[in-house]
Amino acid sequence: MVQKLVLASNNAGKVREFQELLAPFHFQVIPQGELGIPAVEEPHHTFIENALAKARHASAMSGLPALADDSGICAHALDGAPGVYSARYAGLDGDNAANNQKLIAALQGKANRGAHYVCALVMVNSTNDPEPLIVQARWYGQIVDEPQGDRGFGYDPHFFIPELGKTVAQLEPAEKNQISHRGQALRELITQLQVRAQYA
Repeated sequence: MVQKLVLASNNAGKVREFQELLAPFHFQVIPQGELGIPAVEEPHHTFIENALAKARHASAMSGLPALADDSGICAHALDGAPGVYSARYAGLDGDNAANNQKLIAALQGKANRGAHYVCALVMVNSTNDPEPLIVQARWYGQIVDEPQGDRGFGYDPHFFIPELGKTVAQLEPAEKNQISHRGQALRELITQLQVRAQYA
């Protein structure tokens, strides 16, 4: 049986990834924009708090279970910036080119190019769900100055995975989904759902 699930995001890249990742588990992922649900403010300082706020909002507006992620990139030499502000690092929400340019500029002269992607996932059955499912995962790599590859979105062309010798934007979507921060978090979420179902 297919279960409808509202995704609290209007980011086309995220929507596509979640639809691909959740399809084998019989979820019909509906972007909140298709239901006329506006984005909610993300005022918090942690990925988990922002994801929880987005999930509760989407569920309240739709009357359906909702899934939200809050994700971003954290540069080690910048004390974790841009972090929760990754999507609006340059002040323009969703402007990938401007965000990447600002990050590369901020890292000029920095010896440490280590960074990690973070994904916090929150799923709620209803807006007042007292036991939201919460997971968080990290994906480590390095920031490179020159963009490489034309796949992915966000900071992917500048996020280099040393063990693969490629940026994320050079990976096939299926390969990215296997190892990404979002893929890791979603597999853990599915595991929690399966455990919960055993005792329902």
